[in-house]
Amino acid sequence: MSKMFFVSVFYLRKVLGAFCPGKSLSDELFGWCVLYFSRSSLISNTFAVIGGSEAYNLLKSDKLYGERFGQAETPFGESQAIFKIDTEYGSFLFLSRHGEKGYSRTAPYVNYRANIYALKEHGVKQIVSWSGPGAINTTYKIGQYVVVDDLIDETKNREYTFFKNKGIGFIRQSPVFCPSLRLSIIDSLESLKFDYSVSGTYVCTQGPRLETPAEIRKYAFFGSDLVGMTLIPEVFLAKELEMCYASICYVTNYAEGIIDSEYRPGELFEGLSSDKDRESVANSVSRFPVIIETLAGAINKRKFN
Repeated sequence: MSKMFFVSVFYLRKVLGAFCPGKSLSDELFGWCVLYFSRSSLISNTFAVIGGSEAYNLLKSDKLYGERFGQAETPFGESQAIFKIDTEYGSFLFLSRHGEKGYSRTAPYVNYRANIYALKEHGVKQIVSWSGPGAINTTYKIGQYVVVDDLIDETKNREYTFFKNKGIGFIRQSPVFCPSLRLSIIDSLESLKFDYSVSGTYVCTQGPRLETPAEIRKYAFFGSDLVGMTLIPEVFLAKELEMCYASICYVTNYAEGIIDSEYRPGELFEGLSSDKDRESVANSVSRFPVIIETLAGAINKRKFN
C-alpha cells in the first residue's frame, strides 16, 4: 500500500477532528478505509490482457514482468493468477488463460467465469485476448495476425453465463467484439507495421481434440476463416459484465484437410504444424509484449462505448 494512502488517512482524521470537535475516525472506520483504498489501488488498471498459448513462456522468461497479485477467489471458483505489468505507456493487468507456469489447463477446462469475474473485480473495463487458431481461409499466412470480428459457437457444455437459472441474460451479439477496441488493435498493428488482417470469422470448437476433415469442410461452408477453442464463452461473459472485449489471433497452422500434412506422432498437432510454421508462430508470440505496450497507449487515446 502506498505511503500517500496513509498520509491521506492521517489528514482525514485531522480534518474530521478540526470540523467536528469530539468526533474522530474510529479504528474500525480506519480499518474500512484501509480496506477500501487498498482495494482501490488494485483497481486503478482498467485495461487487461488475457494471454493464450505461450503466455506462460513470456512470464517465465520475464518478457512480461510485473507485480503478481495472484489467484482470486470468486463465486465461480479460483481464477488464474493476475499480474500488474508496468510499461512506459501505462500499466495493465495480465492473466495467462492456460496457466501461469505451463499449459496446465486446456480450453474446455479453463474457468472462464472465474477469470472474467476476477478481472471485473479489479476494475477492468477493456479486455484484449490472444488466441492461436488454425486457418481455414488459405489467404491467411502462418504467423499472421487476424483481428477477428465474428464467431460461430460449436462448443458444448461450457459455463456460458453468469445468469444461470435466472430470467435474464438476453445479450445482443452484434457486434460480437467491441468496435472501439478492435480499432485500437488495428491502429497498433498498423503503427508497428506487422502483417495482419482486419477481419475474420472464428469458429470455436469444444476440444481438446482437433477437428475432422469433414468438420472443417462444414465450418468452411458456414463461412469460418479460423478454428480455435478459446474465445467462447470468454467474449460472452465479458459482455454480461459490461466489459469491452476484442481479440488478436495469430495463425498457428492450416486446419485439417486444408493442405496435405504428413502425420508425425509425438509432435505438436501431430504434423499439422511444420518446423517452419512453428518458427513463424514463435516470432509472432514474441512480439506480443510490444503489441500490448503499444495498445495500452492507443487505448488511452480512444473513447469506449
